[in-house]
Amino acid sequence: MTIRSHKVMDSTGHSTIEFDSTNTVALGEAMARFEALTKSGHAAATRSAGDADYVVVKDFKDTKDETLFVPAMQGG
Repeated sequence: MTIRSHKVMDSTGHSTIEFDSTNTVALGEAMARFEALTKSGHAAATRSAGDADYVVVKDFKDTKDETLFVPAMQGG
């Protein structure tokens, strides 16, 4: 079992969704979540355990421990 997480930021804080990247069903759901969030305007950034910095990514990375999704800035 290899647990990874998606952290989705929103106006009230964030939601954390954990998944087992060795489980093909859970991995498919995580990939679909990544695609849906990035298509809706969220920026995605990943990091591995022990890393201090996130790296912005455009493609799903199942080898990273954590992916952070940040919604696009809105002005007005």
